Order: sequence, then structure tokens, then C-alpha cells
Amino acid sequence: MADQKEVRVRVAPSPTGDPHVGTAYIALFNYVFARHSGGKFILRIEDTDRTRSTRESEEAILRALRWIGLEWDEGPDVGGPYGPYRQSERVEIYKEYAWELVRKGRAYPCFCTAERLAELRAAQKQAKQDLGYDSLCRSIPPAEAEARVKAGECHVIRLAVPDEGETIVPDRLRGELRFQNALIDDQILLKSDGFPTYHLANVADDHLMKITHVIRAEEWISSTPKHVLLYDAFGWEMPEWIHMPLLRNPDGSKISKRKQPVSIDYYRDIGILPEVLLNFLALMGWSMGGDRERFTLDEMIAEFSFDKVTLGGPVFDLEKLSWLNGAAIRELSPRELLERLKAWRLNDDFLLEVIPLVHERVRRLDEFIPATTFYFAGDLDYANVPELVPKNRDARETAKLLEAALEIVDANPNLDKEILETRFRDLAAAHDWKPRELFMTLRVAVTGRTVSPPLLESMQVIGREITRRRLRQAAAFLKGA
Repeated sequence: MADQKEVRVRVAPSPTGDPHVGTAYIALFNYVFARHSGGKFILRIEDTDRTRSTRESEEAILRALRWIGLEWDEGPDVGGPYGPYRQSERVEIYKEYAWELVRKGRAYPCFCTAERLAELRAAQKQAKQDLGYDSLCRSIPPAEAEARVKAGECHVIRLAVPDEGETIVPDRLRGELRFQNALIDDQILLKSDGFPTYHLANVADDHLMKITHVIRAEEWISSTPKHVLLYDAFGWEMPEWIHMPLLRNPDGSKISKRKQPVSIDYYRDIGILPEVLLNFLALMGWSMGGDRERFTLDEMIAEFSFDKVTLGGPVFDLEKLSWLNGAAIRELSPRELLERLKAWRLNDDFLLEVIPLVHERVRRLDEFIPATTFYFAGDLDYANVPELVPKNRDARETAKLLEAALEIVDANPNLDKEILETRFRDLAAAHDWKPRELFMTLRVAVTGRTVSPPLLESMQVIGREITRRRLRQAAAFLKGA
């Protein structure tokens, strides 16, 4: 790694969904290392996936990272000397670099059609060969390839990976990782629409933004030899590679929304304190030393060292998180706890969302709390609500519809009432259910009650994250029933 005076690190989320706890985990270690080293922490938005990236997702990611207490020195909303900090605004830069590699002979235009690539993949599967591009277009003479490009023939730009030898990735935590070049695909760098792939944009941006250390999750290890080859092709000095262990479910699998909530917003909505979530994420790959499990962000910054990172798969244990949160809550004074409760949901803004839904349903003020408890709760108990399964339907069939309803909620981040009602009615019709059957099942799953304020409006107030959790939990309950 280049001997630079200033440490510069980055987190580079893709705005294609909810703000993920994995993003917060990696952002935390980048942030702490930067602050410990007196360096800079950069936030870059990798939004070159034009079909899935949204500005709403970007805003949610920025809001969530700020909620847990992380601030960046440079980024799309604060500026900086190496902007722009959205990759979609840097496309021309990537095109120039892709063609620079073509001129150097380290990349080449590929004219293979989607049909040919599909046939190639099928043949490789049939022959039980390693899947990957066969480098057919690498043999096209440069002058011919240039003429075909100028004639407007559809093409991509691919990296020309050496056929022999190996690529070595020196990793701070793992030592030297070795990859046989023969097993590395001629990766696409520039797509046919002129947009870069992750590999080219990532490397070019890290170089241009003077990133000194790339701290990211271990799932990117398989991509890193391609990045090393790109640094070599450009003649640039590499950053130091640091691949953190993945967050895992109790069964050892990679953490995912199908096993437990992964959105930062979920933990905010159920009342996890932001400093506790940071403390918990720190414990997922790092140790303060001794048996100490509770510490502040400032204490972590003061004591930070990568020598204290452990590579065993850290388990994202919700019980442990709740224990840490409870310990922190008990240390608050009554006045401090009151302020936290008000900031959470006991505030005018949230109550003014709830009140209109029950206004016509309460006769006395003492009925308000019992009528609204499910707006403030997390998980619900379905054991004593037989109406979760409609009459003449079975539990597994109902669980499948709940999972299908969950997918509808997943696809509608704003929980638009009209869209949800249409999609739910379509779902009922597709499975030969009456709408009232499905809506009662959804009502019980989301509120724990057969009688409640309007369902779709209640889902909006409860929020997407808790709504999703309850649908998933209700389906899981029925599968085990």
C-alpha cells in the first residue's frame, strides 16, 4: 500500500432496497478506523444498477446511518474534493478508463449476443465445466474490433484476464489469498448501455478518491482478484485490503431478511437505542478486550485495532441485542427514558397518525391504550387467535398466502393503500380465496386482532418493517402449527 499521510476509507452502499444492518456494520468499522487514525470517512453511492437504484433508497440509507450516529466527511449530500459521489454522475469517467485499458491491450470489446452466451453456459453445464466466458472475442484483431464498434455494433468491454499464473490478494486479516487466473472470468467492465459494472466503477473511484484501505465484507473476496488485476492493468498502487467476517444467522447462514429483520429501520421502530445497535455491531467482529461487552463509540475509537478483529462468523443474535438494549435502558434516568420514549413513538407526530384511526371507536379515554397497543408492540402472539386461519382453509395454505402478501409489501416501500388493496385482491382471486378471508388473515397477522381500525391504514402507521416482520412471523407460526 502507498505510504500516505492521511487514511481515507469509504462505505459504498447500493441504493436498491432498505438500509441494511450489514451496511451499518461495515460503515462502523470504516468510520472507527478513520477517526482512530485521524483520517477521512467517505460515503459513496454505487447506483449504476439503473433498474433497481432509487433516490428514495439512497435517502433512507443516509438517514439510517445518521440515526445510528455516523457522519461522513465527504459524500453526495455534503460534497468534497473528489466528487461527484454518486456513480451515476461519473459514467463518462468510467468510459474513458475502460477504453484506456482497451488501448493498453488489457481489455477488449466483446460482441457476443445474449443467445450465444446462454448457449455457452448451457454447454458448460452439460459438460460439467466451470462456468464463464470463453474469451472468444479476445482473438478479434484490434483494428477489426474498433471498426465494428464505430459501426455501432452492440458490445461490452471485458477485462483480459491472464490465462496462466495466479493473482495474489494481500489481506490484512487473512494473509495472502491466492487465485488461479485460469479460474477468473473475463469480467465485463462496461455494459452495452455504457454503464460500468461494479468492478470498474469501484476500482476507478477508489483510486480517484485516494482510498487507502478497502474495508468491506468477506463476500467480496471473490471479486478482489479482479480488482487487483485492474490496479495492475492501470498501473495504480493498490489500497490495503481488509475483509471483515460476515454477519450470520444462528444456523451459520449469511444474515438475510428471510431469517430475521435486516433493515436498520426495523430496529429503530422497535425501540433499539442507536448507540446500542452500534455497540452490538461492534461486537460482531471485534473485541474491546477481556469480557467487556458494553462500550461507547468514542471508547471503541480510542481502543481500535484490527488485531482485535476475529474471523469466526459472528452471530446476529436478537436476544443478545435486546439484552444490551435493556441494560442501557436501565442506566437511563426516568427523565432520560421519557425523552427516549418521546423520540421513539410517544410523540405528537406519531400519536396524530394513530388517533384518527381510533377516534370513532373509543368512548372513554381509558379505552385508547387497549385499542392501540399493537401500534406500539413488536412481535405478536398468535397462539390464541384461531382466526388467523379461515374456516375450511389449512395452516400451510394460509402460510403461503401470508408469504405472498409479504412479497407484495416488500415491493411497495410506501405501503400505498390503493396499490396494496389491488394486489391483495388479486392475490385472493389467484388462489380462489374470498377477499374477506384474506383480509381477515392479514388483519390478524398484522394486528393480532379480528377487530381493529382500518387494516391498510394501520399498516402504514405501524410501518413497513414491523408489518413485514409480523407477516413473516405469522407464516412461520402456521408452518410450525
